Amino acid sequence: MMIDEQIIKKCELAAKQMRLDAITATYQVGNTGAHIGGTLSMIEIMAALYVGVMNLSPENLKSPTRDRFILSKGHGVLAQYVALKQIGVISPEELQTFKQNGTRLYAHPSRNADIGIEFSSGSLGQGVSLAVGVALALKKKGNPARVYVLVGDGECDEGSVWEALASASHFGLDNLTVIVDKNALQYDGETDTILSMNSLSQKFEAFGFDTQELDGHSVEKLLYAFQKPSDRPKAIVANTVKGKGVSFMEGNALWHNGKLSEKQYIQAIEEASV
Repeated sequence: MMIDEQIIKKCELAAKQMRLDAITATYQVGNTGAHIGGTLSMIEIMAALYVGVMNLSPENLKSPTRDRFILSKGHGVLAQYVALKQIGVISPEELQTFKQNGTRLYAHPSRNADIGIEFSSGSLGQGVSLAVGVALALKKKGNPARVYVLVGDGECDEGSVWEALASASHFGLDNLTVIVDKNALQYDGETDTILSMNSLSQKFEAFGFDTQELDGHSVEKLLYAFQKPSDRPKAIVANTVKGKGVSFMEGNALWHNGKLSEKQYIQAIEEASV
C-alpha cells in the first residue's frame, strides 16, 4: 500500500508547527507549567491521525459518522489541542487561553462536543474501555466510523486496559485502533523499572490484535499502520521519546510536567524549528 507523498509532507509540516505551538502554550502558562514531556512524544501520532487519517473536521464534529478519538492518556491533551488547531476546530486565539480562567482548554480533557473532545480523562486506564464500548455500539448500528484510542505505556500497568482489550478481540472490533505512546517513562520513572511489561507487542498480539511496532516519530510509518486493512482490532505500539525535539527534555522524567524559563523557551523553539 502506497501513501501519498503530499499527505506525508502535510502531516510532517503539521507536526512541526504543533510542536512549536505546544512549547509556546507551555511557556505562556507560566509557573503552573504543562505536561510537555508526554505531549511532545505524541506529536507525530496526533499529526498523522488528525491531518492524514481521521474523518473529522469543523463541519462534522457532531455527525454520527465522524471518526472518534479518545485520549486515555489525559495529561497529554495539549497535543490534542494543537492538533485540533491544525484542522481548524480550535482557533489560534483560543489556544492562547490554555489553562487560563474561563477556558475550554483544561490541563486534562473535559468532554465537549463543540471542540471535538469525546471523553473526559485524567484517571488513567479508562479510555480503552470507553473506546471498546463506542466501537461496539457503532458496529452494531452499522456505522462506518472508526475509533482511535491513545494510551501511555505506563498506563498499560492498569488491569482495566487488558480487560478492555480482551473484550475488543472477543467482539471482533475491526473498527478499533489502540495506539500506545511507548516513551519508556512515567511519572515515577522508567516504566521497565516500575513494572516491566516486557514485550507489549507480543501481549497485544496474544490478546488477538493485529499489532505493529514502529518508530512513533515517523509520520510515514504511522500513516501506513493506520491505513493498513485488517479484519481484527489493531494495535500500534509507537516507540517514542519523551520530550522529543527539545534536547534538555528528551528522555528526562522531570519534564513529565514542567515550566519553561525565557531562556529555555528560546532554546526549545530554536531546536524544534530545525
